[in-house]
Amino acid sequence: MANRKTILLTGSAGFIGFHLSNRLLKEGYSVIGVDNLNNYYDVELKKSRLNLLAENKNFSFIKASLEDYNSIQKIFNRKKISVVINLAAQAGVRYSLENPRAYIDSNIAGFLNILEACRHCRIEHLIFASSSSVYGANTHMPFSVHHNVDHPVSLYAATKKSNELMAHVYSHLYNIPATGLRFFTVYGPWGRPDMAYFSFTRAILEGKPIKVFNYGKMKRDFTYIDDIVEGIVRLIPRPPLPNPSWDRDAPDPASSFAPYKIYNIGNNRPVELSDFISVLEEHLGKKAVKEYLPMQSGDVAETFADIDDLMADVGFKPSTPIEEGLKRFIGWYKNYYRI
Repeated sequence: MANRKTILLTGSAGFIGFHLSNRLLKEGYSVIGVDNLNNYYDVELKKSRLNLLAENKNFSFIKASLEDYNSIQKIFNRKKISVVINLAAQAGVRYSLENPRAYIDSNIAGFLNILEACRHCRIEHLIFASSSSVYGANTHMPFSVHHNVDHPVSLYAATKKSNELMAHVYSHLYNIPATGLRFFTVYGPWGRPDMAYFSFTRAILEGKPIKVFNYGKMKRDFTYIDDIVEGIVRLIPRPPLPNPSWDRDAPDPASSFAPYKIYNIGNNRPVELSDFISVLEEHLGKKAVKEYLPMQSGDVAETFADIDDLMADVGFKPSTPIEEGLKRFIGWYKNYYRI
């Protein structure tokens, strides 16, 4: 078991935050969860997650928004926090077309508040969520953390790229060890209802049509939630060090002269959307009614994670196949919604 370090985890009522909090508590950490419980998706689902976490005496929860600096500062001042894991964010590529200001408030202003608090509280390690969306217009596969990512195609992606840049500045100026994690299409039990696999499952069971963008030809590096959590847990005790071979004439985007590092966490095995739907249909025992549509603004045709750095540094490679991951999700879905 880990020693009783205290981890501040923002977005603790969210999909990844819930699973990670649960794992950290089992590992022996104390967890302070922060979430604003906004209504971007079903608040009752978020509360159900929190209710399960609250059964552990080493979990405490504070309702607060990242953009409320005074609240964030009070949280940091109330207890000695060793590690900060920032998962709270306004998520969703398509929603960023409808409500762009929500992304600036939460993902930019909110993250600045986290950085400022870390600056003043001697944090041992800041881990923050980035996204595969930062690869934007890149087409060289697999996506590598050593590639430049200067052409985002959604505001959501731009805010996540901004987070990486902001964290680097604070790592350089204030010697904060900072690790950014680019997650690739995370799925599994207790997932987000706005994600395609979740909404597809609901629609198929109800006999309603599903919207299949890019005529089903999109590919995603679907990554099962347990693999995401395993990668994060292994990185917690490994705060990055300055890279002694970092070259200012040929700068590596994944590391720095500062204590800063970027990793991909993905399954390293893209699956075509049409094949993903076929696996869903098989496990549900029901065919989907498909409405084929062109690519939506802000989307990318394919994601594919190069995870060589993750494997080299922590000896872990996500490996859960979609057949197994979707089977577990559907089992949870039917139990939770009493189907």
